[in-house]
Amino acid sequence: MKPRLYLLLAASVLLLAGCAAGPDYQRPALALPTRYTADDQQLAGRLQLQQQIRQNWWHVFGSPELDALIEQAWQHNAGIASAQANLRAAQENVAAQQGYFYPTVQLGYSPSRTKLAGNQGGNSPGVQGNGSVISTTQNTPASQGGTAPYNAPVIYNFHTAQLSVAYTPDVFGASRRQLESVQAQQEYQRYQLQAAYLTLASNLVAAAIQDGLLRELLELDQQIVAAAQRTLALVQRQHQAGYASALELASARNALAQTQQALPPLRRQLEQNRDLLRLLTGLSVEQELPAFRLASFRLPQQLPLALPSQLLEQRPDIRAAEAQLKAASAQVGVARAARLPQFTMSANAGGAASEFGQMFWNSGQFFALGASITQTLFDGATLQHRERAAEASLQAAAADYRTAVATALQNVADVLHAIDSDVAAVQSATDAASAAQATLQLCQRQHAAGALDQTALLLAQQNQWQSQQQLAQARASQLGNAAALYQALGGSWQSPQRSKEQP
Repeated sequence: MKPRLYLLLAASVLLLAGCAAGPDYQRPALALPTRYTADDQQLAGRLQLQQQIRQNWWHVFGSPELDALIEQAWQHNAGIASAQANLRAAQENVAAQQGYFYPTVQLGYSPSRTKLAGNQGGNSPGVQGNGSVISTTQNTPASQGGTAPYNAPVIYNFHTAQLSVAYTPDVFGASRRQLESVQAQQEYQRYQLQAAYLTLASNLVAAAIQDGLLRELLELDQQIVAAAQRTLALVQRQHQAGYASALELASARNALAQTQQALPPLRRQLEQNRDLLRLLTGLSVEQELPAFRLASFRLPQQLPLALPSQLLEQRPDIRAAEAQLKAASAQVGVARAARLPQFTMSANAGGAASEFGQMFWNSGQFFALGASITQTLFDGATLQHRERAAEASLQAAAADYRTAVATALQNVADVLHAIDSDVAAVQSATDAASAAQATLQLCQRQHAAGALDQTALLLAQQNQWQSQQQLAQARASQLGNAAALYQALGGSWQSPQRSKEQP
């Protein structure tokens, strides 16, 4: 009868083990829009937004120096190294959690040497240092008041060796839910690594464009300062000759001072931007950085535009938020399983003897088999509140996921509006630069014919250089927002599946 009872118990445990406490994860239903802005179709026509996101998307800007710098950053950026280490740690946690599905086997050996006090009274055997028992009964000396027997100290050795096996059946799926949770954390760290790749590439593109812009602005501003210096020199000669007033001289000096004020901030910004490039790429001060030129960057002829529904699969921050949601859902199951009966099984076998070689004689062998089931009856509602806390964390993770999706949609819409605005800004700056160039050419012809003085010619040159500065800023903004669109759409976050990403 007993074997049947054991078989029935084992079958019941296996049947229960097919169930797992807690909810099975399902992606929340979201009412996603079909477009990012009210005029997506018009934007797509004006901006040519049809191309799919390509791998290594930064190549579309046509800068080999930038491509090489990003590849170098993959190897040396500390943020990438940290994200890779976090992913390896998460993968090891998954492997560790999988071990809970197997029995725990331990081998132990415990030698001991014990000395018992001999003043306990009565006659008891003694044991020699090698473990053999000796007689310890003696008479008390007469000088101590009699001949009553006493016991000598007892010293003996004992050796115990045993093999222990323990197993906790995952009856209500607590271990499975915990495995789901750590697997979701592993996914989270993988998406964090992908986000680190994407962010690093985007930041490097932006810093390289800024480097080119600052260099061009600095060169143009130096030309403006040189023109202001020539104007001042001309006004000084005219003032000495009596053809210019003191007010005109003071105005020329003030104009030179104002143009010179722009140089130190531009130089500071350029050096700080170079420091940022070094930080992102992991290069030291001694290592050489390329000097970017704004004209070396190519504006993509077509930009990508994924559907809002595709954004859920492309943006690593959305995928990371969903991984956190999966982990929170699994933790609800872990908390619920903790309130259900807990099962354990154990087995021990070994030997014990006073001599090491006698431990595994028939007379020294022992074994023990055990099983237990425990149900918490009262714990001050601790487990109940932990389950409620897990459910609240699940609700918070669901809200964070919806927030991540909404933020991503807004991010894409904002970038699309910025890109559309850049088109008009570049066109206006181009028209202004063309007008300034035409004005300068006209002034040069009039000056050559003697119909225009040198001061007016220098002023026309300054206006032309200032219009070039505004055009450079508009083009840099257009390039930067194109890179921002790749980042907003998730970039090519699937592409850096490199060997260095794996632990």
